[in-house]
Amino acid sequence: MPVTSAPSSKPTSAKPRRLLWHRLIFGLWYRPVDVLDEARDRSVWGAATFLSLLCGAMGTMGKDSFWGQWEVSPALALWAMAIGAVVVLLASLLLGIVTHAIARRLGGNGRFAPTTGLFVLVFWATDLPRLALDAWLPSDSVPVRAAASVTAAFGCALAVLLIRGQHHLPTRKAVAAVSVQMLAAVALLKFPPGSG
Repeated sequence: MPVTSAPSSKPTSAKPRRLLWHRLIFGLWYRPVDVLDEARDRSVWGAATFLSLLCGAMGTMGKDSFWGQWEVSPALALWAMAIGAVVVLLASLLLGIVTHAIARRLGGNGRFAPTTGLFVLVFWATDLPRLALDAWLPSDSVPVRAAASVTAAFGCALAVLLIRGQHHLPTRKAVAAVSVQMLAAVALLKFPPGSG
């Protein structure tokens, strides 16, 4: 009687859970450590690009010059918004690239794509409340400036947490990797000259 052996089943590797954009973006606010750990080895270019363009457009809409241009020519105003959004995206990518390069110089071993994409995502995800208020209130109003202060502090803390985890650096080196460019970006974007 022939002996038939059951086909051996190959062990299936568990696929990583899909990280949806809304969980990635809003999860940074209520469970940042879990989200950063879950996205550690993922390239989040899609979410980072979308959020940068969205925030660039929202920032443009918060300017009085945009609405003045809108009354003259809506088409030109939309072109200005599109150009502003692209400039914000390129500037955000540059910030992420510089942060990754500094972290590597300080002894970090993180990968380029996850570090840069997550840095851009962290920067703009934490800035969403300020941008939402700035779209309806004057830029120098107390609520907008208070939101700018809170979100700037939270964004810097998350950026340090991100670099520390991605590059396996001590906290002091992670702070050094993000401090200069974060302070410059905060001064220019969240507290622009003439807004006070």
